[in-house]
Amino acid sequence: MALKALPRLSLLRSWRRMGNSTSATTDSNTAAANQIEQTISDNCVVIFSKTTCSYCNMAKKLFEDMDVNYTAIELDMYENGSQFQDILHQMTGGRTVPRIFINGTFVGGATDTQRLHREGKLLPLVHQCLLRSGRNSEQPCSLP
Repeated sequence: MALKALPRLSLLRSWRRMGNSTSATTDSNTAAANQIEQTISDNCVVIFSKTTCSYCNMAKKLFEDMDVNYTAIELDMYENGSQFQDILHQMTGGRTVPRIFINGTFVGGATDTQRLHREGKLLPLVHQCLLRSGRNSEQPCSLP
């Protein structure tokens, strides 16, 4: 599986061009897209998840077992979780959870992430982020 870079500018333009939306909806979508992008860029590992999803729990356990800190955005705990999920669909081509990002790049869902781990490619992606951000392995990958 090839890793996909995020289409940052095209995402924002696509929300602004929506003809049937009101200005408030467009502004809300743009703000949500900006919030998602900021979270992804500020954290080494981000898992967009739902608390009741077994695949999400499997993905989080994988990172916990590797002693890798991550930021979990539990979409079912946010009022605008469905909106976030729609935006993630636009960004990644899929609406299912988990949606996992490492070092600003979408890596896939739980099974994709497990495959990367089996192939020995997952931890190097995390380490690459830690080196880029100047963090060491003792520091959390996420902001408070």
